[in-house]
Amino acid sequence: MTDPENLEEDFATLFAASTQTRRLQTGKPVDGTIVSIGPEVALIDVGAKGEASIVIEELKNDDGVVDAKVGDRIQATVVSMTGGITLSRRLQRGAASRRQLEDAFRAGLPVEGKVDSQVKGGYTVSVAQQRAFCPGSQIDTVRDLDPAAHIGRVYAFRIIEYAEDGRKFVVSRRALLEDAQKSRAEDVRRTLSPGAIVSGRVVSVRDFGAFVDLGGGVQGLLHVSEMGWSRVADPSQVVKPGDEISVQVLRIESKGGDEKIALGLKQLGGDPWATMAERYVVGQVIQGRVTRIAEFGAFVELEPGIEALAHASTFAPTGKPGGWAKSIAAGTTGAFEVLSIDAGKKRIGVALLDSESARAERSASPRSAIAPGARLTGKVERHEKFGIFVFLAPGVTGLLPRAETGVANEADLLKTFPLGSPVDVVVLEADSSGRRIRLSVTAIQKAEEAAEVRDYAEREEASTQTSGFGSLADKLRGALGSRDK
Repeated sequence: MTDPENLEEDFATLFAASTQTRRLQTGKPVDGTIVSIGPEVALIDVGAKGEASIVIEELKNDDGVVDAKVGDRIQATVVSMTGGITLSRRLQRGAASRRQLEDAFRAGLPVEGKVDSQVKGGYTVSVAQQRAFCPGSQIDTVRDLDPAAHIGRVYAFRIIEYAEDGRKFVVSRRALLEDAQKSRAEDVRRTLSPGAIVSGRVVSVRDFGAFVDLGGGVQGLLHVSEMGWSRVADPSQVVKPGDEISVQVLRIESKGGDEKIALGLKQLGGDPWATMAERYVVGQVIQGRVTRIAEFGAFVELEPGIEALAHASTFAPTGKPGGWAKSIAAGTTGAFEVLSIDAGKKRIGVALLDSESARAERSASPRSAIAPGARLTGKVERHEKFGIFVFLAPGVTGLLPRAETGVANEADLLKTFPLGSPVDVVVLEADSSGRRIRLSVTAIQKAEEAAEVRDYAEREEASTQTSGFGSLADKLRGALGSRDK
């Protein structure tokens, strides 16, 4: 036996559904919730008995992708009540009355129209056998396209003005595109975080980098410094507008409502500095290419992504301020010696070797030749009250104390040893690090005198053995006595 209370509930439900069904009329807008999405149609709960249906194409965006999901609320127009409730989010061309167009205008529903021709200020568009006007600024979100490219195309539009029984009929495609972009932009932003690898399309290329569209109008900047581990001079040689690329999100900064997204391309490849210690050691000689000249030195590319600095002090002095820079130019290739390595700070110090030197042909360090007693030729680097600094080799400078210059205390060292002039010296002291090197000119003079004495002695010895007159000591004393006169 049927429960009377259940009969009352069923009757009430049926009555409410029938009332809702009567309120639904063809051409009227309705709100509903998506309850299921199939391959061809989606079912919408509009509060009536049963569900309304809408073809799946109505839920796709301009890219052909379904941009709705179960649970979403949508607004559509009732286009049929026969055999069930059929909805549409677009009013088909030639199938809508002026009343339906006015309803679409009030409800903000999209309508479908064909761009017929270009006129002053915009385009004429056929919508439901009526003529509408679309301003040129409202046909697209991108303004770089050829205006004639829109002629003959069928687009979805939003009616932004409908008055005087359709005599004032203005539509906008841009409004729909921006709404879709906002929706996609929110989805895109949810996927963005520092370290994330995303795909995008290069929109434009500038001197400082490239702007990349990550979807939904969300753009990030790929700075020129993040394009490659090697120095990039021209970003257009790396990417071009329209290129589809993968990038890594480096930073996301929000300030004053604006969002700045920094992107990186080089991060997708290995950092050559991570394995640098396996390939470089102090004292090593390696080929390099000068990439640019700065006031303090020259930058040298040792390999893609590894750039070293040849400091100005490693070049032989010329006696003129900045004269070293004239001895080398960007693009110069040659042999460089590794002077220092700081892997943590990603710094390598190098020095250019003379192409004719033996060191340029092998990996021997010039420091091995700098030892006490060694006789070298250097160049005057600078003067101090206590002596002269002498450039011995790239990255190697020794001190010639005033007392070891071989000139009187009152003599002018600037005149005797001009800047950049060559000077022969003997190494008196040199520590293992090569940072403390003491030189002498006096030692050379003494050595030369001693050599002269030895030569004279040897000649006299030979002469005595031949003639037998006098002793070697007598003649030696006589030689020295005549020298002192």
